[in-house]
Amino acid sequence: MLESSSVLLFIIFVLIFVLLLFTVLIRKNAAAVALIWHEIIREKITNFIMNQSKEQRILDFVLQNAVRGDPCSVVDTIDKYCSQKEWAMNVGNEKGNCSRDQHLTDPSRLAKYRTSYYIHMVNYLISSCTSIILDKTVEEVNPSVALELGTYCGYSAVRIAQLLKPGACLLTVEFNPKFAAIAKQMIEFAGVHDKVKILEGPSEEIIPQLKKKYEVDTLDFVFLDHWKDRYTPDTILIQECKLLRKGSVLLADNVIVPGAPEFLNYIRNNPRFQCTNYPSHLEYMKVKDAMEKAVFLG
Repeated sequence: MLESSSVLLFIIFVLIFVLLLFTVLIRKNAAAVALIWHEIIREKITNFIMNQSKEQRILDFVLQNAVRGDPCSVVDTIDKYCSQKEWAMNVGNEKGNCSRDQHLTDPSRLAKYRTSYYIHMVNYLISSCTSIILDKTVEEVNPSVALELGTYCGYSAVRIAQLLKPGACLLTVEFNPKFAAIAKQMIEFAGVHDKVKILEGPSEEIIPQLKKKYEVDTLDFVFLDHWKDRYTPDTILIQECKLLRKGSVLLADNVIVPGAPEFLNYIRNNPRFQCTNYPSHLEYMKVKDAMEKAVFLG
């Protein structure tokens, strides 16, 4: 009896300790806890219960709810899923731009959205249009050839492709074959497959092949959104392969969370780049993040 009581007290003590530790972690590093919860604990449990990956669930939701051939609808539908159902590491609607829906800020157009559901969605769209970093950068650069490192589900590829001028192309690199397959369907459904080419494999192997195999002279725009520890070596590799011209623009996502301190140190102290930091938030969260823009000076 005494031994059972001791075991019970020990279990209670451990649970209290874990709870206190979790509370301290939340206060000290809310971003890390949020990522662990969404990317590891919750996702693994949901995958096990549903016997399906999160990425497949996102694709299925898009196929069932978005408008085929409408890239804005696809992007909006992914944002809706990831903000209301399951978090995912996309660029997000804050770092992107929901400009198609900015007309909803006009009070005269809100009359038809008087049900509680649509009022909620209108407020969500208006509040999420506070930052247009990715779209604004792409529009300013107006690239003929763009490179994305880290395709994932194809969210940012669709977002970038819809802004490209006629004849321009986006090469997007994805290491994970399952993600590449999801992205291929997403891009085709959005109707931008004629502007996007998915290159499957490690970035360190594909980048040196861009000139000969894919006939790339130089890159006008590079979006870094893959493994954060690859930001620096891939940026160096792109330069070594002479893929940048004077005025080429690099845009790196999530430089604060999960973070790319080595990249920031390298790029900001490199006299060949002019850098600008754009404060933002982690995708679909209130956790502070940022994007770093670097213009190649030649």
